[in-house]
Amino acid sequence: MAVEEDAIAPHNPLQEEDEAMRAFAGAPGGVQDIDEETNARLLKIIDRNLLPLLCTIYGLNFLDSKASSDMRVKGMDKLIQISETTLSYASVMGLQSDIGLTGDQYQWLGSIFYFGYLAVEYPSSRLLQHYPLAKYSSLNIILWGATLACFAAVKDFRGAAIVRFFLGVFEAVVTPGFALFTSQWYTKHEQGSRTGIWFGFNGVAMIVGGVLAYGIAKGTEGQVTAIEPWRILFLVTGCFTVIIGLVFLYYMPDNQWNVRFLKPEDRILAVQRIRKNQQGIGNKHFKMSQFKEALLDPMTWAFAFFACAGNIPNGGITNFFSQIIKNSGYTAAESLLYSAPGGAIQAISLIVSGILSDRYHQRIYVSCVGLAIGLLGAFLLAALPLSNSLGRLIAFYLTQASPTAFVALLSFISTNVAGSTKKTTVAAIYMIGYCVGNIVGPQTFRPKDAPRYIPAEITICCCWGACLIDMLVIRYWYKARNAQKERIRLDPDYQEVPLSEFKDLTDLENPELVYVL
Repeated sequence: MAVEEDAIAPHNPLQEEDEAMRAFAGAPGGVQDIDEETNARLLKIIDRNLLPLLCTIYGLNFLDSKASSDMRVKGMDKLIQISETTLSYASVMGLQSDIGLTGDQYQWLGSIFYFGYLAVEYPSSRLLQHYPLAKYSSLNIILWGATLACFAAVKDFRGAAIVRFFLGVFEAVVTPGFALFTSQWYTKHEQGSRTGIWFGFNGVAMIVGGVLAYGIAKGTEGQVTAIEPWRILFLVTGCFTVIIGLVFLYYMPDNQWNVRFLKPEDRILAVQRIRKNQQGIGNKHFKMSQFKEALLDPMTWAFAFFACAGNIPNGGITNFFSQIIKNSGYTAAESLLYSAPGGAIQAISLIVSGILSDRYHQRIYVSCVGLAIGLLGAFLLAALPLSNSLGRLIAFYLTQASPTAFVALLSFISTNVAGSTKKTTVAAIYMIGYCVGNIVGPQTFRPKDAPRYIPAEITICCCWGACLIDMLVIRYWYKARNAQKERIRLDPDYQEVPLSEFKDLTDLENPELVYVL
């Protein structure tokens, strides 16, 4: 496989500049890099103020979509899984019987969330570029919380479907938006660990949700309440999300220029510290040339393939893991409690993988370890008999290490994709692949294959095996591009464009941008 010599596009002097250029007005020719002590001080302040908000919102994103997605019959011995996730507070509160869901309405209600997500993913990513990043993200967070609270009023499938669709619409902004925040505030060798931390709060939420669901199941068992507990649950979690969204609106900065927690002189330093990324902090103008480059870049479609193939297993396992555990000899109530260690495995894997990849500058190799562990778990699920309850439970836990590779590629959108329009386009395509995979995944678990679901488990093994190969191809391609860029920089006639990092150049246009591997 060869990388074409003309893949690095020539610099276009008419390119509109990045907003960070205002930091260097009156300082032509560049600015001296800040010292390590200042850099460490700023990093500590940024971590302390940004990460708690990002982690809290991402955890709520997981919990809220789960709270409205996994409907089960009130009786704990009649577990019916119907959508994309593992955690459902409504699963033990009689929601299915209260709103009269029947037949394949279960499956459709689960899929509608991703249809909403899919419908707005690109427009939403485009709006993230055009409007102030934090304010637009906050608006969507507030609307998603209000929509979730509306679930407390649903009376039938139609109402539930409408709420599910709009939950997908408003939550579609979160993951690509957080990738942009990470790109804006952290250097390329800090982004892997920070993405792993905020994404890892999926696992933290899985722990909290699993224990909470088990407590609700046991606490309400045999009890009769005047108001359905699941309605109170949706109202409380929805209103809490609205409150956090308002905090996000007040406190989260759009960029380094309107940040509350930095002194004016530190705002400029916060821009200077990310100069090595060769990406700036954003440009609000849509550029057709960058859009076309995103569509023609093979890496875009390598990312999209991974997002789709990698999330077919995710959509299947997260949808049916309770049944997998239950069919292995555990009760339905125990299946809720036993989800918690899986969340711990996921959170630890993501955080450790991010830290090691940044430390050793080997993001793909390190993240592939987690994917390989997940693949081992999938092989064991396919091979172990139902009578081996403990072995199958451990195998499920191993599958929860697999998201490390998905998160590594998500962080690559922050570090390796440059140009504001190109970055938002690639992020949208990546998340569209994510949606398609999660829609297809549950369909592989066919009722006629219960209780082993062997065809689904074989599909999972094949998908993750293909993803491992895809990751290695991506690394090879980026390594070849780095070599090509180095040849350009070593050419005696090469002249670096002053402040090229803040010219809103794409990664192919800027020879100074070195891809993270």
